[in-house]
Amino acid sequence: MTRLFVDDIEIDVPPEYSLLQACEEAGAEIPRFCYHERLSIAGNCRMCLVEVKGGPPKPTASCAVAVRDLRPGPHGELPVVLTKSPMVKKAREGVMEFLLINHPLDCPICDQGGECDLQDQAMAFGVDASRYAENKRAVEDKYIGPLVKTSMNRCIHCTRCVRFTAEVAGTGDMGAIGRGEDMEITTYLETAMGSELQGNVADLCPVGALLPKPYAFKARSWELTKTQSIDVMDAVGSAIRVDTRGREVMRILPRANDAVNEEWISDKARQVVDGLKARRLDRPYVRKNGKLAPASWQEAFAAVAQKVKDARPERIGAIAGDLCAVEDMFALQGLLCSLGSASLDCRQDGTRLDPRFGRASYLFNPTIAGIDEADGLVLVGANPRKEAPVLNARIRKRWLKGGFPVVVIGEQADLTYPYKYLGSGPQTLRAFVEHPPASMERPIVLVGQGALARPDGLAVLALAAEAAAAAGSGWNGLAILHTAAARVGGLDLGFVPGAGGLDAAAMAKAGALDVLFNLGADEIDVEPGAFVVYQGTHGDRGAARADVILPGATYTEKSGTYVSTEGRVQQADRANFPPGEAREDWAILRALSDVLGARLPFDSLAALRARLYAEHPHLARLDEIAAGSALDLDALLAAAPAATAAPFVSAVADFYTTNPIARASAVMAECSALSQSLMRRAAE
Repeated sequence: MTRLFVDDIEIDVPPEYSLLQACEEAGAEIPRFCYHERLSIAGNCRMCLVEVKGGPPKPTASCAVAVRDLRPGPHGELPVVLTKSPMVKKAREGVMEFLLINHPLDCPICDQGGECDLQDQAMAFGVDASRYAENKRAVEDKYIGPLVKTSMNRCIHCTRCVRFTAEVAGTGDMGAIGRGEDMEITTYLETAMGSELQGNVADLCPVGALLPKPYAFKARSWELTKTQSIDVMDAVGSAIRVDTRGREVMRILPRANDAVNEEWISDKARQVVDGLKARRLDRPYVRKNGKLAPASWQEAFAAVAQKVKDARPERIGAIAGDLCAVEDMFALQGLLCSLGSASLDCRQDGTRLDPRFGRASYLFNPTIAGIDEADGLVLVGANPRKEAPVLNARIRKRWLKGGFPVVVIGEQADLTYPYKYLGSGPQTLRAFVEHPPASMERPIVLVGQGALARPDGLAVLALAAEAAAAAGSGWNGLAILHTAAARVGGLDLGFVPGAGGLDAAAMAKAGALDVLFNLGADEIDVEPGAFVVYQGTHGDRGAARADVILPGATYTEKSGTYVSTEGRVQQADRANFPPGEAREDWAILRALSDVLGARLPFDSLAALRARLYAEHPHLARLDEIAAGSALDLDALLAAAPAATAAPFVSAVADFYTTNPIARASAVMAECSALSQSLMRRAAE
């Protein structure tokens, strides 16, 4: 630790701290534009100037000087840093005056207004007049994709966007052309950015040069109600903030969570907003004469009750979808148990994961933050760039530090970091188990759903568990990467077939069931035969097959618990209300249970959660990863069939259309079409 004075306050900080960090540790406010905690140092905006006693007789850029570089006084006095001296004040005013020479007076029409760093710092650290009357520099706006709108007259060349695409996203989409006054920030030949994290550059931009294109001219920041929530577009559990105006979601922004997403979110999580209100189911429907017709809740419940009354318990089943909250699945599980059915499943993709092998058999056991401590990565049937872009950025961050070899068994893809390709199928994984690399002492064996959602998924899981045990010592490196936000929560509840029950694939076959409760499962095709009660939010695949539709609420319209791929319990709060007659899913099931004569033992969300926490205590510990039962490798090996030779294929073919909300979004459709076009062009 190193001691120094900052404005007469003595502090003790690590020597690797920059002066900017040391000043903030002392409580001083340091303005900045180019500096960002998660990006490399650029030192080109010069707004963070401070005065160092005993140093050069000029202001010092505090972001680019480390505490260890300070010299003591002539008699051993502690270094002194001043942040409010006349020299600093004059220097910052001069820098701000230069920044505003060419910056246009767009504040009345700029979407950054009200949350603009340049506005705030010009008020706090600038002067009240300009000495320049010359014409301002004009720069042509650039096309950089469907998600980010440019207004390059406002650009101050902080290069945050350039550093983000090069260092975090790993695509290097953006750069600078020209020199001096002619310098411009753009993509190569003004093509669209190709990263799944590109929307974050709008958050990073300290001025209004880069803005979210779908949100353009929609609302002002002070008009919005802000609600903390959790992203469900993948299973990472990124922390988000949902901004609403009235009943409408206007935008979704990331929240900082160092243990999960740092401060990034994927483009799907950010721009799926228009899908929340398009193609919505806002009233019950009942199929009459082969066509779905609007109905009242009483008519819909009566139709369901008649079919359930006529069916034997073993001919009734339920499938839970990928976006369900834990409370909804718990209510449905209770209803099916009351009806005497053992056919229920939360694994609509057919993955072979099962809680009977221990909780460690289906979790990302090293944790997302644990990636920073690993010394190697083995990807088995996974493409984290498409399945979990934020997680992929975390992997790239660890790779940039060095000493982190990456091995791929499965599809070859651009992961934004180099890797060694070993092969495509289980035989390669078996060879890896037999001859693990000696260089990996704390490896992560990351298994994707593309390797588990196949007939020999248990055999692949067993091989992966053996690989993690053989290559690593002293830690559990088996990491299951889920793609469904509801999956781990469903497995924690035991929402899988009981004794004599059918799994999702069997329930979907013709003639298997008489009544099927479909709780938002839109990624499975149910064959003709069963009476399907679809409880969901959008007019998607599940609604098209339904005989009765009960309109539910999306993740922004209800308070719900989700368990991430690493087993972290998180809670999303309600930001707005469902449209029309739609209701929260647990409330629909509670009302339906009365009509079915199998009344559920709760009347409120609080009562439901009390029973949930009594049966599953770990779900009450929010933002924690509970220690679960260990992997039962012997039971897994006994149940696993022989592995086939089929190559692994990623579970996500199109990142932008993985769920009904995303498929209802026009923005995601545009991104999907652009992505497919880029893939075809690359293949040619």
